[in-house]
Amino acid sequence: MHSALVIFAKEQSWWESARDWIIGVPLQFISIFVVALIAQVVLLWTIRRIVRRTTERARRERLEDSRRTMRTAELSDVLLNQRTEQRAAAIGSLLTSVVSISVWVIALLTALPLLGVDIVPLLASAGVIGIALGFGAQTLVKDYLSGIFLIIEDQFGVGDVVDLGPAIGTVEEVALRYTRLRDLSGIVWYVRNGEILRVANKSQGWTLAVVDIPVAYNADLDKVRDIIENVAIDMDEDPTYDDMLLGKPMFAGVESMSGDAVFLRITAKAVPEQQVPLARAIRERLKLAFDRAGIVIPVLVRPLPNMPTGPTTPRMAP
Repeated sequence: MHSALVIFAKEQSWWESARDWIIGVPLQFISIFVVALIAQVVLLWTIRRIVRRTTERARRERLEDSRRTMRTAELSDVLLNQRTEQRAAAIGSLLTSVVSISVWVIALLTALPLLGVDIVPLLASAGVIGIALGFGAQTLVKDYLSGIFLIIEDQFGVGDVVDLGPAIGTVEEVALRYTRLRDLSGIVWYVRNGEILRVANKSQGWTLAVVDIPVAYNADLDKVRDIIENVAIDMDEDPTYDDMLLGKPMFAGVESMSGDAVFLRITAKAVPEQQVPLARAIRERLKLAFDRAGIVIPVLVRPLPNMPTGPTTPRMAP
């Protein structure tokens, strides 16, 4: 009877020890990673919500202020301040990477002491290893630092059309180490941020649409000018062109002359990537206005490539 009590006491003591151990280290270990997972989800949700709200607010803003701005310097300032959507997406991508890495590094450093690992020597060793990696992985460090500065300085953002040297296309993702582009043919390019030596951003500020219109050499230029200016006023007041036109198109004057025609130039400030559709719209509106006013566009006969320009003598077939 006594031995049975001793065995029962030992079993009870073993179960209590096992229960204490389970409640102790494993539960704390699991709790740390559950808290880290919840923190990551909450922080990433917050970042996405802030980016979404900022983007929606930027989309609701119309270009009325920019259309009323006639000076180029003021127009550039207004449009660069309206890059909220691209900047928010780029910064959101950066914060997502930083938050994910930071949360799990902190969770790992908190969990290691529970396994009996002294993190003080580990941190000291990590400092030495970090210095060694700094020399050995200079390219990787360069990529990360370049990615941070590219985003902070707003050199480009998600949705911008850029020329980075190795590739030209639309920015789909700005990460810490690389930038992902998709070119016009649909090919996806991954460009390391450390290799970006220059950035030609075709989506910042405004672009210029240039239209050259030929009229007959003997046409009344004053009448043609009035027609062009009336078309420019109508397009400036037409809400159809709010998403592509910035300010009233301007009559630049006579660009060149030939024996048959006088070429007149019209310029207009356009929303980035909209200069080609805007130029087509200007040509269409001018064509209709010229038809109503009886202005005739001369027929320009130009020699085809590899075609002789001088008189030739026909050769008889044998």
